[in-house]
Amino acid sequence: MSRDLVNEICSTLPGAEVSDPWGGEHDAWKVGGKMFACRGSLQTSTSVKTDSIETAEMLISLGVGEKAAYFHKSWISLPDGTEADELRHRIEASYRIIRKGLTKKMQATLGDYPGC
Repeated sequence: MSRDLVNEICSTLPGAEVSDPWGGEHDAWKVGGKMFACRGSLQTSTSVKTDSIETAEMLISLGVGEKAAYFHKSWISLPDGTEADELRHRIEASYRIIRKGLTKKMQATLGDYPGC
C-alpha cells in the first residue's frame, strides 16, 4: 500500500477532505471534521477506526492490523502490504462509522453513500 493508494481511495468518498493537523506531512482524512483515516509522513501504515475495541482486538489477533499508536483502542493500523481490497474495505468501513456519528444535518450535506 502506498500513500497514493490511500489518498486515491479516500478522495472518492463524499465529503472527504485531507489536512495536515500536526504538520510534518501527515495525511489526516476527515468527513464532517472528524478523522476516519490517517497516515504519517514516515509511517509505513495507515490508521483506521473500527466499530469497537473488541473488533480492533480481533483484527489485531488475526494479523490484519496492529495497535494504532496515539489513537483510541478502537483504531487499528494497517501495515503496508495489506491487500488493496482489504485496505479499501477498512477505509470505507471507518468512513461509514465516522459519517454515521455526524449530525443528520451534516450527513444530509454529504450526498448518498452505500451503507449510510
